[in-house]
Amino acid sequence: MLIDGSPLRFEPLSSAHLATITSIERTTNAAPWSERAFANELTNPHSIFYVALLEGRPIAYGGVWLVVDEAHITTVTVEEAYRRRGIGRQLVTRLLTQAKEKGMLCATLEVRASNQAAITLYEGLGFSVAATRKGYYPDNGEDARVMWLYNLENWVPVR
Repeated sequence: MLIDGSPLRFEPLSSAHLATITSIERTTNAAPWSERAFANELTNPHSIFYVALLEGRPIAYGGVWLVVDEAHITTVTVEEAYRRRGIGRQLVTRLLTQAKEKGMLCATLEVRASNQAAITLYEGLGFSVAATRKGYYPDNGEDARVMWLYNLENWVPVR
């Protein structure tokens, strides 16, 4: 995939990415993860975490935890200037594909009730809203939509 004429690359999270993704996190997330939280992903044996790089610089990142037979998407963020270009879809597709290959049978996540763009993205990948968690987000008490993708073992990404 080309973004502004340059190829987009995906690679596993490394310590070299931490400062940049923490900076993106602080500007895009009302309840941001700390650098230490991201660093913990480097040694978590149940985590899959990818960074999208444009000209060698992280512009998006996302992770999933493998819990028994469930893939729990923990975070997906695309830097503001690069949103609505399919990067988030590619990132989530990569995470789900890796989780499927590791034997996960379903996937779940929480998303802010007001984040219609993300809800639409996830629905387009086969997720559906299953529940609401009232007051889930600590920064403003916003509700979260709990979304599930069942039958991950039979899931085929839409290109």
